[in-house]
Amino acid sequence: MSLLRSKRGACLVGAALVLALFLFRPGAGRLKNRIAGAIGGALQRQVEIGSVHVRLLPRPGFDLEDFVVHDDPAFSAEPLLRAQEVTASLRVLPLLSGRLEVSRLSLTEPSLNLVRNADGHWNLESVLERARQTPVAPTGARVSVGRPAFPYIEADHGRINFKLGSEKKPFALTDADYSLWQESDSSWGMRLKAHPLRTDFNLSDTGTVSVSGTWVRADSLRNTPVQFTAQWEKAQLGQVTKLFSGQDRGWRGAVHLNVTMSGTPADLTIASTAALEDFRRYDILTGNALTLRTSCTARYSSIDRGFHDLDCNSPVGDGALSVTGNIARVLTPPLYDLAVQADQIPMPAVLALVRHMKLALPSDLRADGMVTALLHCTAQGEARNRMVAFNGTGHTEGLRLASLANKTDLLLDRVPFTLVSGSHFTRASSHARSTFVRSEPDSAHVLVGPFRGDHALPLNVQGWVSREGYNFALSGDTTVQHLLQSARTLALPAPQPTADGAAKVDLQLSGNWTGFAAAKVTGNAQLKNVRLELRGLSGPVELASAAVTLKPDQVDVQGVSASAAGSHWTGSLSVQRPCPTLPSCQVAFNLQADQLSTERFSKFVNPHASAPWYRFLTPEAHSSPPLLERLNAAGKFSAGQLAVHGLVVSRVTANVSVRSGTLRVSDLLGETLGGKHRGQWVVDFAARPPTYSADGSFDHVVLADLASAMHNDWISGVGSGVYQIKSSGGTVSELLQQGAGSLRFDASDGVLKHVLVDNAPLRMRHFSGRLDWNGGEFTMQDAKLDSGATSYSVSGTASWSRALNFKLVRDQNSSLAVTGTLEDPRVSVVRAPATEAVLKP
Repeated sequence: MSLLRSKRGACLVGAALVLALFLFRPGAGRLKNRIAGAIGGALQRQVEIGSVHVRLLPRPGFDLEDFVVHDDPAFSAEPLLRAQEVTASLRVLPLLSGRLEVSRLSLTEPSLNLVRNADGHWNLESVLERARQTPVAPTGARVSVGRPAFPYIEADHGRINFKLGSEKKPFALTDADYSLWQESDSSWGMRLKAHPLRTDFNLSDTGTVSVSGTWVRADSLRNTPVQFTAQWEKAQLGQVTKLFSGQDRGWRGAVHLNVTMSGTPADLTIASTAALEDFRRYDILTGNALTLRTSCTARYSSIDRGFHDLDCNSPVGDGALSVTGNIARVLTPPLYDLAVQADQIPMPAVLALVRHMKLALPSDLRADGMVTALLHCTAQGEARNRMVAFNGTGHTEGLRLASLANKTDLLLDRVPFTLVSGSHFTRASSHARSTFVRSEPDSAHVLVGPFRGDHALPLNVQGWVSREGYNFALSGDTTVQHLLQSARTLALPAPQPTADGAAKVDLQLSGNWTGFAAAKVTGNAQLKNVRLELRGLSGPVELASAAVTLKPDQVDVQGVSASAAGSHWTGSLSVQRPCPTLPSCQVAFNLQADQLSTERFSKFVNPHASAPWYRFLTPEAHSSPPLLERLNAAGKFSAGQLAVHGLVVSRVTANVSVRSGTLRVSDLLGETLGGKHRGQWVVDFAARPPTYSADGSFDHVVLADLASAMHNDWISGVGSGVYQIKSSGGTVSELLQQGAGSLRFDASDGVLKHVLVDNAPLRMRHFSGRLDWNGGEFTMQDAKLDSGATSYSVSGTASWSRALNFKLVRDQNSSLAVTGTLEDPRVSVVRAPATEAVLKP
């Protein structure tokens, strides 16, 4: 008792009591139905509450759990509102007088479903209508006399879902903080801040939507005066396009939108400003940030759900782009009457926009001139009687494109264009169309041209541009140089070699906007007297004539007549498209050369090489890979004559392929040394050092011709053989030291002219055997030589320096030793020891 009488004890008891009042939340199950009925009656909706607890401090009230507000069945079977926790704070003064008045209703993580039916009405309309009809005092009123005050309703980290009829849309607002209150006897206010999202995609940067506003009591919602402001900030454009269309369209930039609305839903005045900062394509990085701005005013009417007196203006340099007109029934197939006007828009501003939309434009590209246009778009009628029409014209003035880097200066001046509805509507006059226009789309599109370029590109051009893609036709006589330079200036796919010459073209340039696909160039070109300079070649390719056909998937070149590497070439080839790099291009060919020297060809394809002919596939140190190492080609080759280091092969044909650094020559046929050759060669010049292998056969070779090619008249006759060779290396010594192979030969009716037996050249009626090569030495074993008078068993060795060490065994008693060199062999008789003893006196 003494403790309670003391001040300290009283404080402790008071603190404990206050703490108990904070923590103690007695159940109020008897009030659950009463509270649910009261709220449901106010909202005209069925309300369910899981449990009710009384809260005494810091303010008296109720804690509601599992709070559910059911929707009108005419709209949805799902609840209108669901919240796990709801706190209802009571007003103190009415509570002291025995009345329960809610001053604040706080919802934690509520889920709100907004539903629009087929008639265009929302499920919240009846709730707001009920609030309009209920006589309540303002939220901030201090004293309520005879009527309750409207509570301050707030939600924290909520979610707002949207439905059209029974279809739940993927759009939603998350992390939504919103509040609702009554400002005066006849006006209400609200605030909302949330992040938009789509439930079927993972979107992380859609920005923040903020809405605030007030509305005034009226006899109907349609006539309710409203005043709202809305902002959408820090949204990334790619995420915005995915939010609305379901796809990231590849555009980047920061979206900023401000909207003000005033008036009534039946006649609402709207003003908005929008800015898109750092607009660009996703794969274009540029130091010059581009900001697009526009401002719009309009009147909206809920009667026809449309916008009237629409007026949007976007400043573009010293000019302007404007859109005016009316749009009805926005959320259904719209009816509209719009005019789009481009008033003297400067081409430098257009180029600045294109730079952020088109990849690989030259950094020094300059545009001069301006564009003017007036276009109309209308849609009238219902369902099957719906009529859509597009019309209008425009043109450029003084249009000029120049790029110093590409040596391009195109003066196009006046380029006309016409907006048309489609193939089933009235078209432009017939003189503005050619046969290619039959490919025009049925949808609305812009006809461009016809117009003609100046002397730099004197081609006739016409085409169309639609929402889906574009198609242009180019025809006329020009030069290859101007054609390639212009293509590179416009960032169109074009070969990179330096070239000049005459070209007669009939081309189509087409493509789709989706995915930023590269433009496709198709059609035909006749080339004459074209000089080509390719990187990796020591000299030009002089193309006298060729017919080029550009197909969607390949380029065909027929009727080739060209000079290169000291040879005249004819034939055809085709190149796979697209072809971003030379190693990725698949080339097929059928080429014929009148005559070809491997020595000249090696210097032509590898200008840095200083090694002999057999190294024409081997790159020099510190040089770029030779052309053949970067090719991916296969086809047929033939030559009237092929000169291989003094050895001439006639009527050469072969199948040739170059892939992954490996050259394969198969079915190599030719006539040489009076006989015929068949074989196949493989060179892996991507290996370090390169590896070589060959196998084949030759028949009825005139051995005297072989001796002549070796500059030593040492043999005559006719020979045949089968060979196999393997080697590797980058120098002569490496090839000789690391090489190996074998030759099975058969020779007849000849003479070894420097091998003298009995003071006469050794005749060779038949000579057959095997010659093995290992490193720098040749070895022969058990070969048979029939001279007519005598048969020999031949064995021994020879070297690349032509040193000889052979033994010709006639019988058990005697043999011949052949030493010296191929040019000057020495023949001596070797007798067995027993024979020598018999011969002694």
